[in-house]
Amino acid sequence: MRKKCRFCKEHIDEINYKDTSVLKGFINERGKILSSRITGVCSFHQRRLSQAIKRAREIALLPYETR
Repeated sequence: MRKKCRFCKEHIDEINYKDTSVLKGFINERGKILSSRITGVCSFHQRRLSQAIKRAREIALLPYETR
């Protein structure tokens, strides 16, 4: 069974980069952005999500990838 996008379910169009509690659910422990296959987010929201994570990284709200 295919997962339903949680942002589509809640009718959320804009993903706020300041909301780190939501964004942390979409990165792994090393700081990588999880794919939409794993999270079940649609392609529209995956692009918005990755942009929000990158913006949060720029102002040090989220970590960059660690090796």
